[in-house]
Amino acid sequence: MQPIIKEELQPLLQRYEGQDVYIHVETTNGMYASHFNEIGLNTGTFLRNIVIRFEHANIMGDSKEGYRIGLKLAQGWVYVQGLTHYLDDQEMLIIHGINAQGQLASSLQLSMTPFNE
Repeated sequence: MQPIIKEELQPLLQRYEGQDVYIHVETTNGMYASHFNEIGLNTGTFLRNIVIRFEHANIMGDSKEGYRIGLKLAQGWVYVQGLTHYLDDQEMLIIHGINAQGQLASSLQLSMTPFNE
């Protein structure tokens, strides 16, 4: 994986525009939040093999705060933030948010074929 460079990632996102695309979205502060103090609320999201068609992809933010990617659908948005790194292997685009301890904090993946279960 390489650190996000907006100008390089934006066209990779755009190649999926207007097509049926499988997405994987995952966010968590789960176990990590409860380690900071006892009142931390564990939260997370997991979506896999959801088919969407988005009209436009937009990446915002910077390397200090993490990047945000929004996918504009006909009826709404898919939005993932805290993204820091990406990998394009031609079959799927994998974008992760990796925290200072090297742990996965958020993930957005796009593919034209279903992800493994």
